[in-house]
Amino acid sequence: MTDTTAVTLTRRGPVTLLDLGGDENRWSPDWLQAVGAALDEAVSGEPTALVTTATGKFFSNGLDLEWLSANPGRWEWYVGHVHALLARVLTLPLPTVAAVNGHAFGAGAMLVMAHDFRVMRADRGYLCFPEVDIRIPFTPGMAALIQAKITPAAAVAAMTTGRRYGGPDAQAAGLVDATADEAGLVDAATALVAPLVGKDPTTLGTIKTTMFAAASAALTAG
Repeated sequence: MTDTTAVTLTRRGPVTLLDLGGDENRWSPDWLQAVGAALDEAVSGEPTALVTTATGKFFSNGLDLEWLSANPGRWEWYVGHVHALLARVLTLPLPTVAAVNGHAFGAGAMLVMAHDFRVMRADRGYLCFPEVDIRIPFTPGMAALIQAKITPAAAVAAMTTGRRYGGPDAQAAGLVDATADEAGLVDAATALVAPLVGKDPTTLGTIKTTMFAAASAALTAG
């Protein structure tokens, strides 16, 4: 039987499709390891671009708070791995786009922002930074990542209110680049990055590392 919750990587024409899974896609240590392994594979093959999506109601519901509650002494270790994934996607030497199929909360929303481009489902799902309401302040790295991708006004509105943005509102606020219906979501995301396949990875990675040097440094510090 196929495990519909598993992280999978498939080639789809000129692009590579990373599916984060079919449940809430919480950032458990095993999930983080699986996504990291998928990124290793994506960058090691033929020139491509990365489309990241998921299956079902959620893109990602963020940190695995249940695992954290059971492992309170491993907070720093865990956050270090979360930061490492965000920094890696932010500077990945491939064109990247998040095809946001459903809810993206907390670290899930940060993963969306770490991509070069973002397409969100128009009719269902929210993008939200709920930290102000769940009493978990942003780390300096997380804050720097979000602020590197959107305007100061949009950052204040998104980060200090806990507002839930549907697709059209997220596009109006500049959180995502476009919206699409469910059936056309991956196709719309693919259309954004497929023309960019073939960009030199070393050059592209260096450009991103330079562009987002402050955010990347904040994510990888300490």
